[in-house]
Amino acid sequence: MIEADDPNIQYTGRIDFSNLKKPKFWSPGVYIRAKWQGTSCEVIINDEALQGSNHNYIAVVIDDGKPVRIQTTGTNNTIKAAEGLADGSHTITVCKDTESGTGYLEFIGFRCAGLLPPAPRPVRKLEFIGDSITCGSGSDFSSSPCDKGQWYDQHNAYLSYGARVARELGAEWHLTAVSGIGLVHSCCEMTITMPEVFDKMNLRANAMQWDFKRYQPDAVSVCLGQNDGARDPAGFQDAYVEFIGKIRSRYPRAQIVCLTSPMADPSLNAVLKDNLRQVVQRVNKMGDRRVHGFFFYKAYNDGCSDHPDLEQHRLIANELAGYLKSLLDW
Repeated sequence: MIEADDPNIQYTGRIDFSNLKKPKFWSPGVYIRAKWQGTSCEVIINDEALQGSNHNYIAVVIDDGKPVRIQTTGTNNTIKAAEGLADGSHTITVCKDTESGTGYLEFIGFRCAGLLPPAPRPVRKLEFIGDSITCGSGSDFSSSPCDKGQWYDQHNAYLSYGARVARELGAEWHLTAVSGIGLVHSCCEMTITMPEVFDKMNLRANAMQWDFKRYQPDAVSVCLGQNDGARDPAGFQDAYVEFIGKIRSRYPRAQIVCLTSPMADPSLNAVLKDNLRQVVQRVNKMGDRRVHGFFFYKAYNDGCSDHPDLEQHRLIANELAGYLKSLLDW
């Protein structure tokens, strides 16, 4: 048993380490990596089992191969992640596919022959702020079709556009995202907005302060507006400028990229483009030249409730990765 506080385990994301034996995390896309010697590996992980029945999904990747999506089955889970491999060194990545509204996970450790020192962390770092699209909601039908199961059964953060962009560019990633959230108006009777919860570890509950010194991205993208709709453009723009100021106060050196919603219909897309043009212009005139706008080529609506599906997340990532590569000279 390799416990969670083993120094050879790498953690990436907004994680609560108040108990080093049980690091806890809520956000989609939080991931854990390790390198081990042997032929098999098990993952031991606890699930909050929110409301008594919610069970998170994780993605497990062995040796940078195809991700396997696995759902927890109870509060305490021992998951056979790999077996029958060639005897030698292997890597494992465990990524939270579901978001904070599905509850937290606690990582307990690995069961394997022994861990090896991990590869160095990537120097490059990215953060993706957004709503359900950034969470990877409604994208994966492998376990349940859109009209069946629970609301989180089609979540897949590991194959969402942000995580794909980061892997394409050789960067670490954070997904700071909540389904339904907006800049000034959230959907689904949600009382929080992104500017209110941006500084938290558990964004959905607006709880637990995050220490921004722990992660300083080279670039941050903001994909909000789908849930705000076309109402009150002036108010939206003012709030966006204020939010960029909040991001800048936390990340003084980062490039900030304001994105249109990749699932917006033509009417909303036109409003978002105009809003972002004016927001970027205003912030640039205020002296911050490291704020930019990026408009997606088209709408992507083949997933559940008009969200992008997995293939469309790949296309979205291709668009954004090319832009960030040029912007950051990577």
